[in-house]
Amino acid sequence: MNPMNTAELLVQCLENEGVEYVFGLPGEENLHVLQALKDSSIRFITTRHEQGAAFMADVYGRLTGKAGVCLSTLGPGATNLMTGVADANLDRAPLVAITGQVGTDRMHIESHQYLDLVAMFSPVTKWSTQIVRPSNTAEIVRRAFKVAQSEKPGAVHIDLPENIAAMAAPGKPLRLDAREKVYASFQSIERAAAAILQAKNPIILVGNGAIRGNASAALTEFATKLHIPVANTFMGKGVIPYEHPLALWSVGLQQRDHVSCGFDRTDLVIAVGYDLIEYSPKRWNPDGETPIIHLGRMPAEVDSSYIPLAEVVGDISDSLYEILQRSVLSEMPARGRQNQPEPYAVSLRSEIVEDYEQYAHDEGFPHQAAKTYLRSAARNGSGRYRHFGCWRTQNVDGAALPLSPS
Repeated sequence: MNPMNTAELLVQCLENEGVEYVFGLPGEENLHVLQALKDSSIRFITTRHEQGAAFMADVYGRLTGKAGVCLSTLGPGATNLMTGVADANLDRAPLVAITGQVGTDRMHIESHQYLDLVAMFSPVTKWSTQIVRPSNTAEIVRRAFKVAQSEKPGAVHIDLPENIAAMAAPGKPLRLDAREKVYASFQSIERAAAAILQAKNPIILVGNGAIRGNASAALTEFATKLHIPVANTFMGKGVIPYEHPLALWSVGLQQRDHVSCGFDRTDLVIAVGYDLIEYSPKRWNPDGETPIIHLGRMPAEVDSSYIPLAEVVGDISDSLYEILQRSVLSEMPARGRQNQPEPYAVSLRSEIVEDYEQYAHDEGFPHQAAKTYLRSAARNGSGRYRHFGCWRTQNVDGAALPLSPS
């Protein structure tokens, strides 16, 4: 029996990670990987262009929470992956990109289609590396998936030289490690609850992190019981039902609209699963004076317009329930949020709905009001991502087909 080569070990590691599909194009330098895929349980999906493969892996990662995998050959095949890989990284979608490469015996001289792919992918990934020792394959693949799927999720790149792919590879896939939930400190929860109890015009800004954290039910209950209106970023669509009386739909367009008025008059923004890349805080808190509660699985990024008075870092659903328990005090009803006046932003919903209905059946072109058309996308979907193509932080044009889940 012939010993297993590096490409075969790589594919075994992919199977160990639960990979179902690899999207890509064949080439001379990745033939060993393709042959190993042929003999595996993984289905290889051939695309017309490497960029499409990267976008398909990107969306697979967003929809499943598991890293999507794309494969290309070297040189122009690898450069074609770049846009989709960068998009996944900016959109916090777990993705593992694998590229073929010339043999290590050709890297010290000028070679046809040779580019330093590790250096090229570094700025657009969380981690970019090359397999240069077959024995390290299992460790590299395990780390790649762990890095890609850890908060904040993103893209990882593995470069595989063709001579290394053909070498005998000792070892086997590494056992997957268990992940435990991380819970917020009671001190931060108490601080957040106290701020919510005092607020007169709070508003919730929910982002994609709430979707990744499966916090839709917790967020909806939190908003409903505390009677706090909810605006979502484009990547946070579907976290709260479109028809909910407290839903203010999407915020994030360049021009001002009704929702912006809610942020102008708020005295507390509760940012849930919000990422600064989704909608810059300088647009809704330009002077940095609005009090903010940051609630997510990662600490807040540093920004002069986003300085939280409380950072509740941990499992989002658990944090929402803990804050809710401290904000609705049945034994001391006079202190509960249910006795506060209705936040101003609640009144905006009727204006938003009226604005939408004005153009809901307009079949003219160009559309009379782009903002209502884009916001209406929230009506069409399963509550997650099926909301047209306006939810990408990089706003890649021409990616509609591979980015549209069927």
